Amino acid sequence: MDQKQAVRQLIDFQKSSFDNSFNAMVMIQEQAEKMAKTFLDQANWLPDDGKNVLNQWIGAYKKGRAEFKKSVDENFQKVDEYFSTLEKEKSK
Repeated sequence: MDQKQAVRQLIDFQKSSFDNSFNAMVMIQEQAEKMAKTFLDQANWLPDDGKNVLNQWIGAYKKGRAEFKKSVDENFQKVDEYFSTLEKEKSK
């Protein structure tokens, strides 16, 4: 097995592992968000400002999560393009 092929398989495995772990984290966060929203809906004693802060916090972590995923995906794409370029050069 070629070293480049072995490294590419390793990177594919890392991407798959990351995607699976990230998706599991998203499911856990979504479940926590549902519980928080249920709590907020039932918490009559909590002022609207407090509810707004918690909703902003939820929005902030969703935005951060999406930006992190986008960044990781872009960098995996760069690595893939790098290895594709190497394979094209090798075949010439």
